[in-house]
Amino acid sequence: MMDIRFVRENIELFKKTIKDKSMDLDLDRLLELDEKRRQLMTSLQDFNEKKNKASKEIPKMSAEEKKIKIAEMKKIDLEADKVKEALQKISGEYDSLMLIVPNIPSAETPVGPDERSNRELLKWGKLPEFDFKPKSHIELGLAHDLLDLDRGVKVSGFRGYYLKNEGVTMQLGILMYSLNKLVKKGFTPMIPPTLVRDFVLVGSGHFPFGKDEIYQIGNPHRLKDQEEKDEAKETMYLAGTSEPSLLAYHSGEILEEKDLPKRYCGFSPCYRSEVGSYGKDTKGIYRIHEFMKVEQVVFCRADVEEMMKLSKELEEISREILEDLQLPYRVIINATGDQGAGKYEMHDIETWMPSREGYGETHSNSALTDWQARRLNIRYKDKRGDLRYVYTLNNTAIASPRILIAIWENYQQKDGSLAVPKALQDYVGKKVIKN
Repeated sequence: MMDIRFVRENIELFKKTIKDKSMDLDLDRLLELDEKRRQLMTSLQDFNEKKNKASKEIPKMSAEEKKIKIAEMKKIDLEADKVKEALQKISGEYDSLMLIVPNIPSAETPVGPDERSNRELLKWGKLPEFDFKPKSHIELGLAHDLLDLDRGVKVSGFRGYYLKNEGVTMQLGILMYSLNKLVKKGFTPMIPPTLVRDFVLVGSGHFPFGKDEIYQIGNPHRLKDQEEKDEAKETMYLAGTSEPSLLAYHSGEILEEKDLPKRYCGFSPCYRSEVGSYGKDTKGIYRIHEFMKVEQVVFCRADVEEMMKLSKELEEISREILEDLQLPYRVIINATGDQGAGKYEMHDIETWMPSREGYGETHSNSALTDWQARRLNIRYKDKRGDLRYVYTLNNTAIASPRILIAIWENYQQKDGSLAVPKALQDYVGKKVIKN
């Protein structure tokens, strides 16, 4: 969410941003509602001032004067009720439009409608050269009994899967390896809720934009005598990342400037419906409905320079993990149409996956200024005692099992075995996975 005053003062800039981010938002309608809203609020304030003034004057009046003044106040109450009704009528539409006002992207962000306009920033690592025909992660997972897709689909449906044997220890190993690294770097570890309320996803910006990607919890088998009670229960959702829960941890709070930045890392299962990915990556474990992730969230002072310095810090941690694993990767800066409404600047890290003959996204790093903090009402008191909204950042430290695709495919050997990255050997319990 943006400051409406800032929007009013920068109308053309926001119209350009709406176009650059390929968004469906009628800014003129929003500004029209804002004008009406302010007029109605001013009218209500005038009514309240008249009532307050009258309440002080009435005790000093004669009986006849009181009668006249009370009658006037009743008319004012009726007029005020009409204004309140009109204000309530437009407030819903106004609030809905405010939720989709985009953040202004950084000057470095490429302008373009989609990922084709993303720009590569750097590459690291030497791509593997095989003197044999390399196998895909599906072939390798099945050959070493690390993966069972058929039974996964039987039990869980489309995109279902089982990880088995060393696939399990490797996944837990890479997650724990990343978590331990973050703790050593000063991040507070958390296992946050994955069952969350509506405001949490509105606050992070996953609502209303990505609502189709979020699983809503239902209870179609409730007992008949409980039906009325259950109807009153609020709707709950399964989070697609721990970012919303970590952000909402401080919702409605006022922090102290001396305590910033606050660094958190959340370990959690994640759930995504992948509605918008029909026909994409239908085989294997690249695009799935449930996975595990270690996510980073940072709250900092309202300072763009400080925020971008922290963004670099988050990115360097993810790069360090990939370099520890000796996995080739590249970093890209996302274009306006590929970064999402709330992003000021967004970088993806893509790791080399031989079966794709290219890089696949494994990490996403975003800086959002106060766009999320305004939605969640997270502020801090600066040195002068003024209240300001914090700036927020988030980054994928590691997500699995997608990262296993890169590990298995890059570490496959000519004899069909899988070498285990040195960083994970203690977790897996061996250096090589053989049939």
